[in-house]
Amino acid sequence: MSNQIPVHDVTPPAKNASNTVDLYASREKIYTRAFTGLFRNLRMLGGAGLFLLYFGTVWLNWGGHQAVWWNLPERKFFIFGATFWPQDFILLSGLLIIAAFGLFFITVYAGRVWCGYTCPQSVWTWIFMWCEKVTEGDRNQRIKLDKAPMGINKFLRKLSKHSLWLSIGFVTGMTFVGYFSPIRELVFDFFTGQADGWSYFWVGFFTLATYGNAGWLREQVCIYMCPYARFQSVMFDKDTLIVSYDPRRGEVRGPRKKGVDYKAQGLGDCIDCTMCVQVCPTGIDIRDGLQIECIGCAACIDACDNIMDKMDYPRGLISYTTEHNLSGQKTHKLRPRLIGYALVLLAMISLLVTAFFMRSLVGFDVSKDRVLYRENAEGRIENVYSLKIMNKDQRDHTYVLDAAGLPDLKLQGRREIKVAAGDIFSMPVELSSAPEQLPSSTNEVKFILKDADDDSVHVEAKSRFIGPQVR
Repeated sequence: MSNQIPVHDVTPPAKNASNTVDLYASREKIYTRAFTGLFRNLRMLGGAGLFLLYFGTVWLNWGGHQAVWWNLPERKFFIFGATFWPQDFILLSGLLIIAAFGLFFITVYAGRVWCGYTCPQSVWTWIFMWCEKVTEGDRNQRIKLDKAPMGINKFLRKLSKHSLWLSIGFVTGMTFVGYFSPIRELVFDFFTGQADGWSYFWVGFFTLATYGNAGWLREQVCIYMCPYARFQSVMFDKDTLIVSYDPRRGEVRGPRKKGVDYKAQGLGDCIDCTMCVQVCPTGIDIRDGLQIECIGCAACIDACDNIMDKMDYPRGLISYTTEHNLSGQKTHKLRPRLIGYALVLLAMISLLVTAFFMRSLVGFDVSKDRVLYRENAEGRIENVYSLKIMNKDQRDHTYVLDAAGLPDLKLQGRREIKVAAGDIFSMPVELSSAPEQLPSSTNEVKFILKDADDDSVHVEAKSRFIGPQVR
């Protein structure tokens, strides 16, 4: 048995040493290379559709007003032929739930295609990158320009770029505010100095927000600010379509001339040109595997396919595939989680459509006056009520008012009431009854409102009819 005492190193760590991991890495500017390809064209189509929807819809008119308009002062939301009031905002909640489950479904099936093709942050960033290319040149020219000292050429190019960025940001901000304040009046008032201060503030705010997000922050929004990037990994499975590099085919990497027998040299199909890195908007190397920064835009697929074509190699070294496919296993199209999201999505869509078509286009509210009751000259007991009728439709309606619930109940006041489209009409009415006809001092009555031209529109509101104590 050894008599030696074991020795352990107990030297304290250096003061500057740290066991923590930085949650944020200082940004290094990414210079993306321009490229062409199938997925770039698809991304352009998705971006063009989003741009057309965003910038075009605000200028459409429908029924004498802007087709899509959040009228905040009057608390109305117009969307083409439908008008939504605060009471209808449960439908908005349903729409948001559908959007969430739709995103979950797409993510489980095809990964982050929303991020890569139609997310506003990505689309506006691509537009700003195009402005950068037009004003400063391609990737190598931009790198050279940034390294050069400030001069007339550099100043003018930078000025042109930032002017384009601010112009796009301004149009974006003006359009966004135009969904809350009619765009035609807003544009005229804005440039003639007649707009209110809040309009100037919000247009300026969204101008700078667009300029900052798409021009400066770019991939930082996707990596650090967007929650979707954080919880997507929980939603992926081994059958989810992801942008992946095939290491079995690509390794070992290395440069070579076209036409040589690279396999005899022990090389794979990857020529290590780094084009997949140079075109990536988040600056990652997809060959290192799936990463949180990847937005699924497939820019690296287009770039790699172009290189494969030039080398006369088969395409698909980088492609949309699944983990199961990469490992040589079968990919399952249908799986429980995907089916579950689809069922919830269909159920929510069905409920929302049903609720939309079943919602009443007239609101009816009755409030009893504070005075309990009074006796008129004929000896009848009278109760006074305040009626509020809300026409939620986009056309005028004439309603017929009636009351029931007590024998010998008489309604005094207007019976036919015309309410303009989208208007709220209030009026007092009186109900009277002979005291001997009252079964108790507090009785339930109901007001009935019908559409004069449509028997299907029928709403009721209950209230109380109060009389003297019955002996």
